[in-house]
Amino acid sequence: MLAKPTPSIIHHFSNIKDPRVNRQKKHRLQDIFFISICATICGADNWVAIEQFGLAKEAWFTELLGLEHGIPSHDTFGEVYGAIDTEQFSVCFSRWVADLANITEGEVIAIDGKCLRRSVDKASKKAAIYMVSAWAQHNNLVLGQVKVDDKSNEITAIPKLLSRLDIAGAVITIDAMGCQKKIAEQIKQQGGDYVFSLKGNQGNLHDDVKTFFTSPLSPVVASVNYEGEHGRIETRSIRATADIAWLQERHDWKSLQSIIAVTAKRETDHNVTEETRYFISSLDANDPIRLERVVRAHWSIENNLHWVLDIAFDEDCNRTRKGHSAANLAVIRHIALNLIKTEKTSKVGIKIKRLKAGWDNDYLLRVIGII
Repeated sequence: MLAKPTPSIIHHFSNIKDPRVNRQKKHRLQDIFFISICATICGADNWVAIEQFGLAKEAWFTELLGLEHGIPSHDTFGEVYGAIDTEQFSVCFSRWVADLANITEGEVIAIDGKCLRRSVDKASKKAAIYMVSAWAQHNNLVLGQVKVDDKSNEITAIPKLLSRLDIAGAVITIDAMGCQKKIAEQIKQQGGDYVFSLKGNQGNLHDDVKTFFTSPLSPVVASVNYEGEHGRIETRSIRATADIAWLQERHDWKSLQSIIAVTAKRETDHNVTEETRYFISSLDANDPIRLERVVRAHWSIENNLHWVLDIAFDEDCNRTRKGHSAANLAVIRHIALNLIKTEKTSKVGIKIKRLKAGWDNDYLLRVIGII
């Protein structure tokens, strides 16, 4: 008999309320959860695939879990995850990651939203759902996620997500959608700092910062970074200043300490483009190299989370949509991704790790944290 799953992961999700009535509880919720996590790690991306993975390894799962009624059907997986409260599921996820990750001083936590494009259901007039996620750049892990409420937007989801995270000593980066005074105040109250992107949606704030950096008063370039790959050369220069009393008088951002301009010049064989982006921050302007790194680190959520979910997990093509199932399956994917990234013995990419876990039961147990 294999060792049963330890409290390492199951324990953190044991408080999830089982949505089924007692007479329908043919399979234990923790078994449904464990099988779906294993299957998702190994490449199963929908309920039918999860069921088939379970059936292919039924003897192994039975030995491991002591199953009395075999592998749940795909309908059972879909109905259970369609009924589980996504809020509760996400809270348990954040508590699990808090034990899994060690957020160090200065960690950059990027927050951004992603649309689950195929979760739209035109027949029932159900729009595609958005998940707002927090990504720890140094730890390379998803720290948490919140489903954006219907008829709402990311501005209401971000404070909820932040409240579930320990961000003391971290720097939070958010795009222009989340550039809000209340969000800035919450970050500071929780012991963190912020760098917010500015765009036209901030009206006069964006215009005032842009006007300053295009005027004779603009500070000199403080740092220049060069990068070349794939036939492209990129030069990034940063200007930053803490001389912003005039801006505070006009906009009253209590925690604001600096404003930043990052200019990126990209050169290829046939084209040269240049773009300047503007930011506000609670960090001091005396370390421009750090500011440039923080600004760049925000894109790790696109490159290392959203892109990976689409390419390795085929998230954008997933048609799961019944009840809460789309949002809950997104959480399952985040759990699987975190476990795969935490496993360091195999020096291969996410896709190959998923294949290897499906081929090798011992490696799957290593990924899941049992051995």
